[in-house]
Amino acid sequence: LKMIETTKAIVINTIKYGDTSLIATCYTEKRGLKTYMLKGVLKAKKAKVKAAYFQPLTQLNLTANHNTKGTLNSIREIEVINFYNAIYSDIKKQSITLFLAEILYYSIKEEEQNTSLFNYLEASLLWLDAHDEISNFHLLFLLNLTKHLGFYPEIKNKDFTYFDLLEGKFTNTYKLNTISGEKITQFRKLLGINFDVIEQVNFSGSNRQDVLSILIQYFEYHIEGFRKPKSLNVLKSVFS
Repeated sequence: LKMIETTKAIVINTIKYGDTSLIATCYTEKRGLKTYMLKGVLKAKKAKVKAAYFQPLTQLNLTANHNTKGTLNSIREIEVINFYNAIYSDIKKQSITLFLAEILYYSIKEEEQNTSLFNYLEASLLWLDAHDEISNFHLLFLLNLTKHLGFYPEIKNKDFTYFDLLEGKFTNTYKLNTISGEKITQFRKLLGINFDVIEQVNFSGSNRQDVLSILIQYFEYHIEGFRKPKSLNVLKSVFS
């Protein structure tokens, strides 16, 4: 079964297919995760669908044939919306973007509509593009992403000694999968805040690395098949 639909979409990943084609994975507003075959897109000069539209986290409006069975879909019409001014030219923003695209690729699995997740991605990426103080952005992005993926930390006992990564809550009982001490102090700073105050959070370079490691571990515990992004080292070197 096929249906023609127009939806907003955010590019998550592209893989080269043969010499001239790409397979693009996008997170769509109406259908969740969808994968598209872009035939001949790497060689066609005048094609409606251009390879340049498929940089990581580009925001698109597209009309596509959507198959109901999880096979490759095809795009009929496409335009870039919400143009970014700085994300692809600023080295810090670029490295954050590559990193977040990988995180999303390993985290989102559902082919179903989740408007609040889509809106979160759209708005936070526009925030990243528009602001200059962004060295903590990816930390809060990851933490708040867990709200939409269903494992945001339970914060009612956030003054307890340990944070249990598996249970997603604060506890006074030590286990192998708990964090404590200075790490938990830094981690707590992110809880319950929004992007507009993110740069008032006072992290040293090493605090930032610690919190990032905690968040990556947290994702590993809660998402089956999650892998550490390859771009993690680039990100660390840019923000150390």
